[in-house]
Amino acid sequence: MLTRMSYHANPTKDANLIDVNIPCTRADVLHQCDIMEDVAIAYGFNKLPRVFPGQSGTIAQPLAVNKLTDILRLEAAMAGWSEVMPLILCSLDENFGWLNREDDGKTAVRLANPKTAEYQVVRTTLLPGLLKTIRENKHHSVPIKIFEVSDVAFKAPDLERKSRNERHFAAAWYGKTSGFEIVHGLLDRLMLMLKGAFVTHEEGLELGGNKNAKSIEYWIEKVDDPTFFPGHAASIHVRVDGKEHTLGVFGILHPTVLEKFELKYPVSTLEMNIEVFL
Repeated sequence: MLTRMSYHANPTKDANLIDVNIPCTRADVLHQCDIMEDVAIAYGFNKLPRVFPGQSGTIAQPLAVNKLTDILRLEAAMAGWSEVMPLILCSLDENFGWLNREDDGKTAVRLANPKTAEYQVVRTTLLPGLLKTIRENKHHSVPIKIFEVSDVAFKAPDLERKSRNERHFAAAWYGKTSGFEIVHGLLDRLMLMLKGAFVTHEEGLELGGNKNAKSIEYWIEKVDDPTFFPGHAASIHVRVDGKEHTLGVFGILHPTVLEKFELKYPVSTLEMNIEVFL
Protein backbone atom coordinates (compact mmCIF):
# COMPACT_ATOMS: atom_id res chain seq x y z
CA MET A 1 0.00 0.00 0.00
CA LEU A 2 2.87 2.40 0.71
CA THR A 3 4.45 1.54 -2.65
CA ARG A 4 1.12 2.20 -4.32
CA MET A 5 1.21 5.73 -2.88
CA SER A 6 4.71 6.38 -4.38
CA TYR A 7 6.73 5.67 -1.22
CA HIS A 8 9.82 3.48 -0.95
CA ALA A 9 9.04 1.08 1.91
CA ASN A 10 11.03 -1.84 3.34
CA PRO A 11 10.38 -4.11 6.32
CA THR A 12 12.67 -4.05 9.36
CA LYS A 13 13.68 -6.65 11.93
CA ASP A 14 10.85 -5.41 14.10
CA ALA A 15 7.55 -6.64 12.71
CA ASN A 16 5.83 -3.50 13.97
CA LEU A 17 8.11 -1.06 12.12
CA ILE A 18 8.49 -0.19 8.43
CA ASP A 19 11.28 1.86 6.88
CA VAL A 20 9.70 4.53 4.69
CA ASN A 21 11.62 6.82 2.33
CA ILE A 22 9.77 9.82 0.92
CA PRO A 23 10.62 10.58 -2.74
CA CYS A 24 11.22 14.12 -3.95
CA THR A 25 7.96 13.96 -5.90
CA ARG A 26 5.95 13.85 -2.65
CA ALA A 27 6.53 17.39 -1.46
CA ASP A 28 3.12 17.33 0.22
CA VAL A 29 4.33 14.92 2.93
CA LEU A 30 5.22 17.03 5.97
CA HIS A 31 4.52 14.72 8.93
CA GLN A 32 4.01 11.10 9.92
CA CYS A 33 0.26 11.64 9.88
CA ASP A 34 0.45 12.34 6.13
CA ILE A 35 1.89 8.85 5.62
CA MET A 36 -0.87 7.35 7.79
CA GLU A 37 -3.48 9.14 5.70
CA ASP A 38 -1.99 7.74 2.47
CA VAL A 39 -2.09 4.21 3.91
CA ALA A 40 -5.78 4.69 4.74
CA ILE A 41 -6.45 5.93 1.20
CA ALA A 42 -4.61 2.98 -0.33
CA TYR A 43 -6.47 0.54 1.91
CA GLY A 44 -9.82 2.26 1.34
CA PHE A 45 -11.75 4.35 3.82
CA ASN A 46 -14.90 2.31 3.19
CA LYS A 47 -13.11 -0.87 4.29
CA LEU A 48 -12.24 0.54 7.70
CA PRO A 49 -14.48 -0.89 10.46
CA ARG A 50 -17.06 1.56 11.84
CA VAL A 51 -17.08 1.81 15.63
CA PHE A 52 -18.83 4.16 18.02
CA PRO A 53 -16.26 6.37 19.81
CA GLY A 54 -17.55 5.52 23.26
CA GLN A 55 -14.13 5.36 24.88
CA SER A 56 -12.94 8.70 23.53
CA GLY A 57 -16.08 10.78 23.90
CA THR A 58 -15.47 13.96 25.89
CA ILE A 59 -17.21 17.19 26.77
CA ALA A 60 -15.55 20.09 24.99
CA GLN A 61 -13.78 22.51 27.31
CA PRO A 62 -11.52 25.49 26.58
CA LEU A 63 -7.81 25.22 27.16
CA ALA A 64 -6.76 26.73 30.47
CA VAL A 65 -4.64 29.40 28.76
CA ASN A 66 -7.54 30.44 26.51
CA LYS A 67 -9.93 30.59 29.46
CA LEU A 68 -7.49 32.81 31.34
CA THR A 69 -7.06 34.94 28.22
CA ASP A 70 -10.82 35.49 27.95
CA ILE A 71 -11.02 36.50 31.61
CA LEU A 72 -8.26 39.11 31.19
CA ARG A 73 -9.73 40.31 27.89
CA LEU A 74 -13.15 40.89 29.47
CA GLU A 75 -11.69 42.62 32.52
CA ALA A 76 -9.56 45.01 30.46
CA ALA A 77 -12.48 45.82 28.16
CA MET A 78 -14.74 46.60 31.13
CA ALA A 79 -12.02 48.93 32.45
CA GLY A 80 -12.42 51.04 29.30
CA TRP A 81 -9.57 49.71 27.15
CA SER A 82 -10.03 48.76 23.48
CA GLU A 83 -8.70 45.43 22.20
CA VAL A 84 -6.56 45.30 19.06
CA MET A 85 -5.22 42.34 17.10
CA PRO A 86 -2.05 43.29 15.16
CA LEU A 87 -0.13 40.86 12.96
CA ILE A 88 2.19 38.37 14.65
CA LEU A 89 5.03 39.14 12.19
CA CYS A 90 7.11 42.30 12.31
CA SER A 91 10.45 43.60 11.10
CA LEU A 92 13.72 42.99 12.90
CA ASP A 93 14.13 46.70 13.63
CA GLU A 94 10.62 47.04 15.08
CA ASN A 95 11.17 44.06 17.38
CA PHE A 96 14.62 45.10 18.61
CA GLY A 97 16.28 48.28 17.36
CA TRP A 98 13.28 50.58 17.58
CA LEU A 99 12.73 49.44 21.19
CA ASN A 100 16.42 50.03 22.05
CA ARG A 101 16.94 46.28 22.44
CA GLU A 102 19.79 44.20 21.05
CA ASP A 103 19.27 41.13 18.89
CA ASP A 104 21.49 38.30 20.13
CA GLY A 105 20.39 35.99 17.32
CA LYS A 106 19.12 33.43 19.82
CA THR A 107 15.74 34.92 20.71
CA ALA A 108 13.55 35.65 17.70
CA VAL A 109 12.35 33.14 15.10
CA ARG A 110 13.35 34.52 11.69
CA LEU A 111 11.63 33.85 8.39
CA ALA A 112 13.97 32.28 5.84
CA ASN A 113 12.51 34.16 2.86
CA PRO A 114 10.42 37.11 4.07
CA LYS A 115 8.22 38.65 1.39
CA THR A 116 8.81 42.19 2.66
CA ALA A 117 11.07 43.87 5.20
CA GLU A 118 8.03 44.37 7.42
CA TYR A 119 7.61 40.62 8.00
CA GLN A 120 11.05 39.34 8.97
CA VAL A 121 10.59 37.76 12.41
CA VAL A 122 7.92 36.36 14.69
CA ARG A 123 7.44 38.94 17.42
CA THR A 124 8.97 38.35 20.85
CA THR A 125 7.01 41.24 22.37
CA LEU A 126 3.54 42.72 21.81
CA LEU A 127 4.76 46.32 21.97
CA PRO A 128 5.53 46.89 18.25
CA GLY A 129 2.00 45.90 17.24
CA LEU A 130 0.44 48.23 19.82
CA LEU A 131 2.66 51.16 18.87
CA LYS A 132 2.05 50.69 15.14
CA THR A 133 -1.69 50.57 15.83
CA ILE A 134 -1.47 53.89 17.67
CA ARG A 135 0.65 55.34 14.85
CA GLU A 136 -1.99 54.50 12.27
CA ASN A 137 -4.79 55.92 14.45
CA LYS A 138 -3.25 59.22 15.53
CA HIS A 139 -6.15 61.08 13.92
CA HIS A 140 -8.43 59.82 16.71
CA SER A 141 -8.87 61.87 19.87
CA VAL A 142 -6.54 61.25 22.78
CA PRO A 143 -6.13 59.48 25.09
CA ILE A 144 -5.94 56.18 23.19
CA LYS A 145 -6.10 53.11 25.44
CA ILE A 146 -5.50 49.76 23.72
CA PHE A 147 -4.53 46.25 24.82
CA GLU A 148 -3.79 42.83 23.35
CA VAL A 149 -3.69 39.30 24.77
CA SER A 150 -1.88 37.02 22.37
CA ASP A 151 1.15 34.81 21.74
CA VAL A 152 4.77 35.69 21.22
CA ALA A 153 7.40 33.19 20.07
CA PHE A 154 10.94 32.40 21.16
CA LYS A 155 13.62 30.09 19.84
CA ALA A 156 13.84 26.78 21.73
CA PRO A 157 16.44 24.46 20.14
CA ASP A 158 15.72 21.70 22.67
CA LEU A 159 12.09 21.34 21.49
CA GLU A 160 10.90 19.43 18.43
CA ARG A 161 9.53 22.57 16.77
CA LYS A 162 12.69 24.54 17.73
CA SER A 163 10.43 27.30 19.10
CA ARG A 164 7.91 27.90 21.85
CA ASN A 165 4.90 30.16 22.27
CA GLU A 166 4.20 32.30 25.32
CA ARG A 167 0.90 34.06 26.06
CA HIS A 168 1.37 37.73 26.95
CA PHE A 169 -0.88 40.59 28.00
CA ALA A 170 0.10 44.06 26.88
CA ALA A 171 -1.50 47.51 27.06
CA ALA A 172 -0.52 50.98 25.86
CA TRP A 173 -1.73 54.46 26.86
CA TYR A 174 -1.21 57.35 24.44
CA GLY A 175 -2.11 60.86 25.57
CA LYS A 176 -0.95 64.35 26.49
CA THR A 177 0.12 63.09 29.92
CA SER A 178 2.37 60.11 30.60
CA GLY A 179 -0.47 57.91 31.85
CA PHE A 180 1.93 55.94 34.06
CA GLU A 181 -0.57 55.83 36.91
CA ILE A 182 -3.31 54.67 34.49
CA VAL A 183 -1.24 51.70 33.33
CA HIS A 184 -0.27 50.95 36.92
CA GLY A 185 -3.96 51.00 37.86
CA LEU A 186 -4.76 48.53 35.08
CA LEU A 187 -2.06 46.20 36.41
CA ASP A 188 -3.49 46.43 39.94
CA ARG A 189 -7.00 45.76 38.63
CA LEU A 190 -5.93 42.66 36.72
CA MET A 191 -3.94 41.31 39.66
CA LEU A 192 -6.87 41.96 41.99
CA MET A 193 -9.12 40.00 39.67
CA LEU A 194 -6.55 37.16 39.70
CA LYS A 195 -6.70 37.13 43.52
CA GLY A 196 -3.24 38.63 43.85
CA ALA A 197 -2.32 40.66 46.92
CA PHE A 198 0.02 43.65 46.48
CA VAL A 199 2.99 43.68 48.87
CA THR A 200 6.17 45.73 49.11
CA HIS A 201 9.45 44.17 48.06
CA GLU A 202 10.49 43.75 51.69
CA GLU A 203 7.18 42.09 52.54
CA GLY A 204 7.59 39.84 49.52
CA LEU A 205 10.95 38.62 50.82
CA GLU A 206 9.44 37.96 54.25
CA LEU A 207 6.47 36.09 52.80
CA GLY A 208 8.84 33.86 50.84
CA GLY A 209 9.47 31.75 53.92
CA ASN A 210 5.95 31.99 55.30
CA LYS A 211 4.00 28.85 54.53
CA ASN A 212 0.78 30.52 55.68
CA ALA A 213 1.12 33.41 53.23
CA LYS A 214 -1.50 33.97 50.54
CA SER A 215 -1.12 31.86 47.40
CA ILE A 216 -0.39 34.89 45.15
CA GLU A 217 1.55 38.02 46.11
CA TYR A 218 3.02 40.55 43.72
CA TRP A 219 5.26 43.60 43.95
CA ILE A 220 7.17 45.95 41.66
CA GLU A 221 10.83 46.94 41.56
CA LYS A 222 12.63 49.77 39.81
CA VAL A 223 14.39 48.55 36.68
CA ASP A 224 16.78 50.10 34.15
CA ASP A 225 15.40 49.14 30.74
CA PRO A 226 16.56 51.03 27.61
CA THR A 227 13.05 50.77 26.16
CA PHE A 228 11.73 53.07 28.89
CA PHE A 229 12.54 56.54 30.15
CA PRO A 230 15.27 56.35 32.83
CA GLY A 231 13.79 56.07 36.30
CA HIS A 232 10.25 55.59 35.00
CA ALA A 233 10.00 51.81 34.63
CA ALA A 234 9.33 48.92 36.99
CA SER A 235 9.51 45.15 36.73
CA ILE A 236 6.57 43.06 37.92
CA HIS A 237 7.29 40.19 40.30
CA VAL A 238 4.84 37.61 41.55
CA ARG A 239 5.01 34.70 43.97
CA VAL A 240 2.61 31.88 43.17
CA ASP A 241 2.40 29.16 45.82
CA GLY A 242 5.83 30.09 47.16
CA LYS A 243 7.61 30.25 43.77
CA GLU A 244 8.81 33.64 42.53
CA HIS A 245 8.46 34.74 38.89
CA THR A 246 9.22 37.91 36.94
CA LEU A 247 6.13 38.67 34.87
CA GLY A 248 7.22 41.65 32.80
CA VAL A 249 7.80 45.40 32.77
CA PHE A 250 5.71 48.56 32.64
CA GLY A 251 6.67 52.21 32.37
CA ILE A 252 6.95 55.33 30.20
CA LEU A 253 8.57 54.70 26.82
CA HIS A 254 11.86 56.38 25.94
CA PRO A 255 11.63 59.41 23.58
CA THR A 256 13.77 57.63 20.98
CA VAL A 257 11.23 54.80 20.86
CA LEU A 258 8.43 57.32 20.32
CA GLU A 259 10.43 58.98 17.55
CA LYS A 260 10.91 55.67 15.70
CA PHE A 261 7.19 54.97 15.78
CA GLU A 262 6.33 58.59 14.87
CA LEU A 263 4.43 59.35 18.07
CA LYS A 264 4.37 62.90 19.42
CA TYR A 265 2.71 62.31 22.80
CA PRO A 266 4.00 60.21 25.74
CA VAL A 267 3.18 56.50 25.82
CA SER A 268 3.08 54.21 28.84
CA THR A 269 3.01 50.48 28.26
CA LEU A 270 2.53 47.30 30.24
CA GLU A 271 3.51 43.79 29.17
CA MET A 272 3.52 40.60 31.22
CA ASN A 273 3.56 36.83 30.80
CA ILE A 274 0.22 35.40 31.99
CA GLU A 275 1.10 31.69 31.76
CA VAL A 276 2.49 31.90 35.29
CA PHE A 277 -1.09 31.92 36.61
CA LEU A 278 -2.08 28.61 34.96
